[in-house]
Amino acid sequence: MDEEEWLHRHGLHPVGADLDEVRRLLGVRIRLEQRAQGEGDTELMKLCCVQLFNAGDLGDVLLIWKAKTAGMDADCSIDVQLLCGGGLAETKAYLSSRRLPEAEAALQRLLACEAASDFEDFSVTEHSARYAAYYGT
Repeated sequence: MDEEEWLHRHGLHPVGADLDEVRRLLGVRIRLEQRAQGEGDTELMKLCCVQLFNAGDLGDVLLIWKAKTAGMDADCSIDVQLLCGGGLAETKAYLSSRRLPEAEAALQRLLACEAASDFEDFSVTEHSARYAAYYGT
């Protein structure tokens, strides 16, 4: 399944069982990307991350981080802001509460990006609207 088919099937705001399907597909694509750069289809991975961002579930933050760090292409394709569908402050608090190396790495990246003004005037609603425009929905 390619990005266009996936978008047509689930839209940018999947719910319920569709979100579980997004998570499963993203997990498969992460493993492919980790095996060989380019095999995961980073554009499809990004779309899955946008869908999870729009759901705003903090439980998806580390999955999105895993996707972002699956390879160099994924790191460039998947915006760090996609970690923050539940809000920037809430995401930082969530990551701070986890005792995992990947949570600490994600938090440090967020803090560095925030210091570099990558989150200046950040709004979940506005970021979601930018992706809706990007995907033409």
